[in-house]
Amino acid sequence: MNITILITGGTIDNLEYDHEDDVPKNQKSLIPDLIKQARITESIETKVVCFKDSKFVNDTEREQMLLHCKTSSSNNIIITHGTMTMPETAMYLGVHNLKKTIVLFGAAFPGNKSNSDALFNLGLAMAAVKTLAHGVYVTMNGQIFSHDNVKKNLETGNFETLS
Repeated sequence: MNITILITGGTIDNLEYDHEDDVPKNQKSLIPDLIKQARITESIETKVVCFKDSKFVNDTEREQMLLHCKTSSSNNIIITHGTMTMPETAMYLGVHNLKKTIVLFGAAFPGNKSNSDALFNLGLAMAAVKTLAHGVYVTMNGQIFSHDNVKKNLETGNFETLS
């Protein structure tokens, strides 16, 4: 199975800042190292779409993600994403009804920190993209959410259903 991972930044890649002008220069994504560390054996293509704290992801970046999803030769796509606006991006992608399985995931703690949830969330995203029907999903906190039924609880930091 061919899987494409679209990299957009976020906490998983240790990207957190308060002003859009503060984007670190020349910082590389942690995702290729996390894929190796997780010992994933599938054929993975990674592509950086943008590299931002998700507080600053807007419809311009979402349109870029959508374009990459549409034009990818893979029907199985994972998108790394910061948690602050992940539900909005999932909804944006989900309304386009692509005949692909698209899974968004991120981390509450950077992938290069000892207490990170990044590897666990990557594993869940890998399992989800290989087993779920076409659609857009969010995988966080050990759960799988449909693109139209997920929110981040800002008090707890956890993801939960809308209802």
